[in-house]
Amino acid sequence: MKVGPSVLVLLAASTVAPALNSAQPALMPWPAKLTMELGELPVTPGFSVRATRFRDARLEAAIRRFTDRLSLSTGVPFVTPAAGGPGLQIECSASGPAIPELGEDEAYRLDVAPSGAKLTAATVTGALRGLETLLQMASPDARGYHFPAVQIEDRPRFAWRGLMLDVSRHWMPLSVVLRNLDGMAAVKLNVFHWHLSDDQGFRVESKRYPKLQSLGSDGHYYTQDEVRQVIAYAADRGIRVVPEFDMPGHTTAWFTGYPEFASAPGPYAIERDWGIFKPTLDPSREATYQFVEGLLGELTALFPDRFFHIGGDEVDPEQWNQSAAVQAFAKQHGLATPAAIQEHFNRRLQAILKMRGKTMTGWDEILAPDLPHDAVVQSWRGQSSLAEAARKGYRSVLSFGYYLNYLQPASQLYANDPLDGDAEALNTAQAALILGGESCMWSEYVSQETVDSVIWPRVAAIAERLWSPRETRDAESMYTRMEAVSRTLEYTGLTHRSGPERELDRLAKSSDPEPLRVLVRAIEAQGHDPRAAARHYTSLVPLNRLVDAATAESELIRALEKSAHRAAEGNARDREFLRRNFALWKSNRKPLDALIAANPALQEIGPVADAVAEAGALGLEVLDYLQGGRPASEDWIAKRKAALDRCAQPRAEVVIAAVRPVRLLLDAIELRSRGGGKSSEGANAVRGN
Repeated sequence: MKVGPSVLVLLAASTVAPALNSAQPALMPWPAKLTMELGELPVTPGFSVRATRFRDARLEAAIRRFTDRLSLSTGVPFVTPAAGGPGLQIECSASGPAIPELGEDEAYRLDVAPSGAKLTAATVTGALRGLETLLQMASPDARGYHFPAVQIEDRPRFAWRGLMLDVSRHWMPLSVVLRNLDGMAAVKLNVFHWHLSDDQGFRVESKRYPKLQSLGSDGHYYTQDEVRQVIAYAADRGIRVVPEFDMPGHTTAWFTGYPEFASAPGPYAIERDWGIFKPTLDPSREATYQFVEGLLGELTALFPDRFFHIGGDEVDPEQWNQSAAVQAFAKQHGLATPAAIQEHFNRRLQAILKMRGKTMTGWDEILAPDLPHDAVVQSWRGQSSLAEAARKGYRSVLSFGYYLNYLQPASQLYANDPLDGDAEALNTAQAALILGGESCMWSEYVSQETVDSVIWPRVAAIAERLWSPRETRDAESMYTRMEAVSRTLEYTGLTHRSGPERELDRLAKSSDPEPLRVLVRAIEAQGHDPRAAARHYTSLVPLNRLVDAATAESELIRALEKSAHRAAEGNARDREFLRRNFALWKSNRKPLDALIAANPALQEIGPVADAVAEAGALGLEVLDYLQGGRPASEDWIAKRKAALDRCAQPRAEVVIAAVRPVRLLLDAIELRSRGGGKSSEGANAVRGN
């Protein structure tokens, strides 16, 4: 995995776009242009969907998915639609390419009125995007479900909007891939970057070199028929599939079956640890290139997308430096450094791919003076390397700042823009070379059971950054819409909400998991770097602890933080909401004791439970003091701050998020005590010790 900095310095989200109001639908990504109209279109059993100008198998399948999901989310059956009754008319001009292509027309127009809705698009792909928008608009009231009357004109800002899924470090079965493709389509992502080989596994069947999967995958790989199924499934949803087979480094799993192509003698075994490893392909032997050419000949025929990712990152040069054959080869060809050796290898690779009609794509490290200009550079190092590639005339894609495994808040992902930083200085032609961005789901600390809850719903924030106009940057609006869309995403088959619930059921054994549920809503999981430092993880370590049931951001804590701001201004309702939750945290410690005693896997959560209970107790105390309305002494404030600091220390690889709303209340008391604010209540202050 390409490890970026653990703390990314990004631009804070501005408030250029207006915040969402209650009349507007909770759409994500936000459209390029939206105008609210009067009235609404009811969703009834007679609602029909008709394609009136052009239709093909892909559009027919999309209509079936639309009505199935609409029925699932609303409970309205669509069995015998009324002929000519209110419904949706789809009018598109043509199918578009059989296999999705970079830069195809994804624009659409959606007009919804009480008499019916009309979706207009140049291609079926545009219609697919409009159908997803309409699905997000279905909302209930006392009379039933309806679509609000609206006019939408929409098109993407960037042509490349992707999700990379690493299936090598932890195996992800076909079902995981398919449900995430459905999720991608729901938020208009259009590139599935499939990281299919690494030191921990080679995950695709090769008929020409069968030992790649038979010895290099632990039996976990996709057959070629399954690959074709994924490609067809993605194409039906307007998603391109870009495969990645990392080379010349990250190739340990290759050498379990074919050690003769390594730069040092074997034997080799599948790597179980995480990190950068020494095995590399031998660039000095013609046999290596013949092997790679044979493999790529098979794989490029299997994957129809024009772009083929060769990785090219994090090559440890030790084997090359210690190999007499490689050093002699380097001297013969005037390759003075390991970087020059890799450039030579990449040029050979690029020629092989070009011969098969493919465009080479790779991580930052492929950018070299002699790199052909049709290559695409994927930046994991930042906007500076992205801008450097563009200035040199290369197309590029941003992944820096979009690493989902770091578990950064959605607001931080949302604030990161491909055209920020050094890219802002590019001229128009250079900026046009930045194709878009890709979120990255590296899988060291996720399994097939937990991966959805790490990807979703935060990737929707990245999807909006890449689709919506640049000025759409209001983080509060984004959170409101993301939390609404998160619930509807479960209807696509994703398990980001139900999966953690299953984990808590398992941890509770035969007991009621409610105490664990209370606890997990008050914490957040730590990301890649803290987990790597906490213990020695390998691919064989089960990911089934409390941290694996926790999410990157707690919706409850966000709600409590908002309530804390309002409570500080005297809002009684918010104070009661805070009080109920603080009291629940405090009282939850005792019920957890029984669960901990019954399950050895829960022994580590005792300190977590203690910290959350203490945060609850402090919250109640601070809330009482706030309601009293009198200033607090510096000593009282300092003691409570110190107690919160102790509570906030991470435990068992989780963050004690519960301290945040309490700290906001304490900050309000401190501000008032220093004369910077006032309370609407002035009686009966509670004295502190």
